[in-house]
Amino acid sequence: MIIKTPADVRSSEITPERVYWRRRAFLTSAGAAVAAFATGAFVVEPAAAAGAKLDVTKRTTTTTDPPTPYSGVTTYNNYYEFGGDKSDPATNSKDFKPKPWSVAIEGACAKPGVYTLEDILKPHSVEERVYRHRCVEGWSIVVPWDGFPLSDLLKRYEPTGNARFVEFTTILRPQEMVGQRRFAQILPWPYREGLRIDEAMHPLTFVAIGLYGEELANQNGAPLRLVVPWKYGFKSIKSIVKIRFVDAQPVTTWQAAAPEYYGFYSNVNPSRTYSIYRDQAKERRLGEFFMRNTLPFNGYADQVASLYANMNLQKEF
Repeated sequence: MIIKTPADVRSSEITPERVYWRRRAFLTSAGAAVAAFATGAFVVEPAAAAGAKLDVTKRTTTTTDPPTPYSGVTTYNNYYEFGGDKSDPATNSKDFKPKPWSVAIEGACAKPGVYTLEDILKPHSVEERVYRHRCVEGWSIVVPWDGFPLSDLLKRYEPTGNARFVEFTTILRPQEMVGQRRFAQILPWPYREGLRIDEAMHPLTFVAIGLYGEELANQNGAPLRLVVPWKYGFKSIKSIVKIRFVDAQPVTTWQAAAPEYYGFYSNVNPSRTYSIYRDQAKERRLGEFFMRNTLPFNGYADQVASLYANMNLQKEF
């Protein structure tokens, strides 16, 4: 399949902690956040030291929108394993060790096993994909990710006919991830996500090992993460240590924590759904003052809408 290029492309001290951490992920960016977006003052920490350069062999742009500055992408993050504020991942991930690393391949496949990061990466050439990224909180960025299609990786392990879904698990390392210690009673660690097998095999679904031509910074999900550009950002799980082929739909972390807000699919949808979440029709691009319209499937409807042709996306949100 050819990838198309579209033309348009601390109130926690007052509110009970469990309620606070659930609600804060559902609210529109407002107040101080609006000012930060408008002025560009979202760079609250110096950007992480540049990682090693990657040998990028191909570049694909899926949007005409300009990329968000590197300093914004690396200092304004949701990565609750390192804390709840946007600046926490950059601040608290400095001692995280992304190497050595290994990934367990499990479940309904012909070649299960534990593979080193070098084993995972070696057969794949690195390409750059410029993708929109839409957070369920109502903000968005544009990122030049470096990596390779997830389908190229999954096919190497020969999933069987019973592999109807793919489950992903992130690292559990509370000694290096302060959020896994602080919020142990709020989110069930380790973080888990999942895709239907056809979603996982879609050519837009991407394994990122870098951004802006450099290895991923710790706060962005080093050493490898998922990028699914037509879904809300929390579906793009970071620091992956396990990939499991399964026959039943896995229960994902946010779905388990708050199913009334977070469905399994979590496609970007500006229309109202059966979720009790707020209206998702508008978003604010990092660094901009005015809101912009959110596009169905985050602007990738031409490529992915057919995956959901027989589904009611109001109910299956």
